[in-house]
Amino acid sequence: MTKTLPSLLLCFSISCSLAESDEPKTPWLEKKHVEKRMDGLAKVAGKGPSQWRVIWTKDPATSATVSWTTANKGSKHQVSYEAHASGKNTKKLSTSILSHRDGPYSGADGEHYHHARLTDLKPSTTYRFVITSDDESSPPMYFTTAPADDREFHLLFGGDSRSGHFARAQVNLLMAALAEEDKDLIAFAHGGDYISSGKNWGQWSRWLSQHELTVAASGKVLPIIPTRGNHDGGPFYDEIFDSPGDSGKNYFSTRLSPEVALITLNSEISAGGSQRTWLGKTLNSLRPEVRWLLAEYHRPAWPAVKKPGAPKQFWVPLFEQFNVDLVVESDGHVIKRTVPIRNEKRDPTGVVYVGEGGLGVSQRRPDRDRWYLKAPGMAGAGHHVMRVSFGKKQLDYEVILLDRKVADRTQLRPR
Repeated sequence: MTKTLPSLLLCFSISCSLAESDEPKTPWLEKKHVEKRMDGLAKVAGKGPSQWRVIWTKDPATSATVSWTTANKGSKHQVSYEAHASGKNTKKLSTSILSHRDGPYSGADGEHYHHARLTDLKPSTTYRFVITSDDESSPPMYFTTAPADDREFHLLFGGDSRSGHFARAQVNLLMAALAEEDKDLIAFAHGGDYISSGKNWGQWSRWLSQHELTVAASGKVLPIIPTRGNHDGGPFYDEIFDSPGDSGKNYFSTRLSPEVALITLNSEISAGGSQRTWLGKTLNSLRPEVRWLLAEYHRPAWPAVKKPGAPKQFWVPLFEQFNVDLVVESDGHVIKRTVPIRNEKRDPTGVVYVGEGGLGVSQRRPDRDRWYLKAPGMAGAGHHVMRVSFGKKQLDYEVILLDRKVADRTQLRPR
């Protein structure tokens, strides 16, 4: 039987928007609405697909991985897709590709993962797709590939979903609304700590199901760029995200456009050694080529709550040497933005560090007395998502709370 998204998702036209519904602007603040949406999530049962997601790693202008879960092994798993053309029958998509990697989740109750890698895609192109497992299909969805030219686009950032299931669902619904309203919003970079116990399949399965709430009303999907957190140990991370950056390493660079690059690092393995060597070479290669150079990882070098992690010793000198524009960190469960830092001092030519995680986990109280968080830096708390807009003349950064109020914003100029 074909699974369906909640009623709002039945409108597949890319022009469909939440504004056409009678729902309030922040329906996720209402308990009954959130509970109804969670109850309507696709169940991992029968032969059909569920827990769908799109993954970006190295070359999102021309490739993407579509991933999903089935309750058992099954026999045939595929993704059908084509460049969007309004009015065409979604059951007759022009291209189909079989999954390239299938297997049982380690220690699960028979559930299997499936990954289908879409290649030779066109940049800045919207692709409709349907997932099919043993003749049962997902609803039609779509995503847009990264640009190959210097156009403006937007990305969401955030970390620490953890086990705050209700708040996590609220943030996911906020992200879906932002995706629906913002045509230039193309992806979401998760800073790690998706769940509390990385070896607990039940927690991962619940996170995967709730991730479906990030699908917008029109079927728009924000591809996820994954980062590994300290609660994400065990085999499930690589099974869920198709071993991003190679299994056991989980660090890689993503060229989001000719002028924007994001480096995803793994703070859960040695920050020195081969990872530091790779980081230095990658920064040296990318810095002359891009206008905006960003890094993301989990454990902060300039924390708002805890003590500094290994990235401060091994990565910060490289960030400063190559003038990284913005670094996104998680783990602290607060909101923070540092002053520009160079040589452990405030310096207008320094590197700005933001983030600390608010995708669902209970929030903490930041230490606002730390010198790098004092004005013009900031520290606060509240469930949130960060939006970064990449323009030719400036980078715009803002922190959006559940009630849509902006808790912080700043602008950066090209170096």
